[in-house]
Amino acid sequence: MLTKTQDKHLAADQATKPMTMIQALRSAMDVMMERDPNVVVFGQDVGYFGGVFRVTEGLQAKYGKPRCFDTPISEGGIVGVAVGMAAYGLRPVAEIQFADYFYPASDQIVSEAARLRYRSAADFTCPLTLRMPCGGGIYGGQTHSQSPEALFTHVCGLRTVMPSNPYDAKGLLISAIECNDPVIFLEPKRLYNGPFDGRHDRPVVPWSKHPMGNVPEGYYTVPLESAAVFRPGSQLTVIAYGTMTWVAQQAAEETGIDAEIIDLRSLWPLDLDTILESVKKTGRCVIVHEATRTGGFGGELTSLVQEHCFYHLEAPIERVTGWDTPYPHAQEWAYFPGPDRVGAAFKRAMAA
Repeated sequence: MLTKTQDKHLAADQATKPMTMIQALRSAMDVMMERDPNVVVFGQDVGYFGGVFRVTEGLQAKYGKPRCFDTPISEGGIVGVAVGMAAYGLRPVAEIQFADYFYPASDQIVSEAARLRYRSAADFTCPLTLRMPCGGGIYGGQTHSQSPEALFTHVCGLRTVMPSNPYDAKGLLISAIECNDPVIFLEPKRLYNGPFDGRHDRPVVPWSKHPMGNVPEGYYTVPLESAAVFRPGSQLTVIAYGTMTWVAQQAAEETGIDAEIIDLRSLWPLDLDTILESVKKTGRCVIVHEATRTGGFGGELTSLVQEHCFYHLEAPIERVTGWDTPYPHAQEWAYFPGPDRVGAAFKRAMAA
């Protein structure tokens, strides 16, 4: 288990500068394209335009159209081409413009990318990184706000990653590009330009004013399969990832409950040891994610904690999630698991 502080020794000798998550992700691709000529970047509008969120801005101008190029609006085609590239030695970094649009590529992801190593008895690997902006909080409505991470964690052969800050975003993306397995790299778009505590009526804090926005300019990695203690605490354990790590921190501050927040970073494979160590210490557990409740990854986390920590638990495990509805545009903040709902779960866990 590596904490964020321990991660940083990997890049301790490098100069840092403030970066948004957008800039950190771009820097990761820039570093890897410079280091490895087999790294190619492509997707809808990622080349000349630089992506809908400008994450790939400038890469085509620097590395040319053969290594950073636009594709047709065909998610199945994008992933199919990426699988073929990966099988023959390239390291494609493909973008699905919004995670909501991955469904036409499901067969390529599940039946081809995830199975290639197993089906070929390791004669072939699939070093494919599939980037997808995910989550709500930007008034994107039902087709630009989904959090489909649980669908990927169910598929053997895929790795599923979701960072919560610029430092982790760059280090994890570099690790994903270097990995010989297909990695689903989910980017919470509400965090692209600053941390978000769930209080949408307050001014946005930019990453330039937050310590986690200081990112090394060169190469470093954050190990896949490593969770981080986002906030140390002693009274209860919160398991979260992506935007919800910041919402959980806000809930802890508002309730005054000394919550230890575990930022999963890698959903699958999972750093189970870090979770169990915390739950056994606190005896209480709250699980938070933005995705819908039924079939969500929180159900798997609940089962694992119950299985391994039953005799340490002092209260029932609480889950705070999105609702079992399409993501509503008009009622976005009623759907979004904000600090009020998370804080109420904290209080229930402490009162039991």
